[in-house]
Amino acid sequence: MFSTLPQNIQDELARLSTRYGQPIVAYARLHTNESFDPVSKKDRYGEVCMVIRRKNGRLLTMIKTFYPEGAYRLLTGGINHGEYVLDALLRETQEETSLQVEVKQFLAVAAYHLTEQDQTPVFYTFAFLLDEIGGVLTVEDEHEQVDDFHEITPAELLPLADRLEQLGANYSPDLEGRWGDWGRFRAVIHRLVWQALEKPVQEHS
Repeated sequence: MFSTLPQNIQDELARLSTRYGQPIVAYARLHTNESFDPVSKKDRYGEVCMVIRRKNGRLLTMIKTFYPEGAYRLLTGGINHGEYVLDALLRETQEETSLQVEVKQFLAVAAYHLTEQDQTPVFYTFAFLLDEIGGVLTVEDEHEQVDDFHEITPAELLPLADRLEQLGANYSPDLEGRWGDWGRFRAVIHRLVWQALEKPVQEHS
């Protein structure tokens, strides 16, 4: 899928695509030379996006203590160098929600470039649909700084992405970057997830 990733991760992505469906793949330009968390993190090559579908059919979003008001988003977690994508997905889900889940679909992959000249992506997001099957929603890792959870319908992913893109240019010491850059980065995977979830409906219409 991405020749720029280590061979063992390429092989894993091929297996995941066979088992959970071919994801939508998109390349996104971040149009900034400034770094921000998590793209600037040196301990990871990417992140997983946990699209957790609760038993009522709604999707789980969260907001952290230092985020701007109303800046809810889908849950994500870093993939350490040398770590497999599926291992990171299950580990981060446990740390951030304590929920028992079943992986249902490989939804989307976003590969991010900072400039038009970049040949190698600086970061990747791998999004998976997870069905809640048990457990009690609570944050296991307090370092995540999760302040609140909120449930949305899949249709609300697009307006959520619009809000993230409009966070403004204020600098955040917690991000070590600007909210506007971070918001545009975060909006990408929300739109791809919406597209992936809507795709079966479109095919049967």
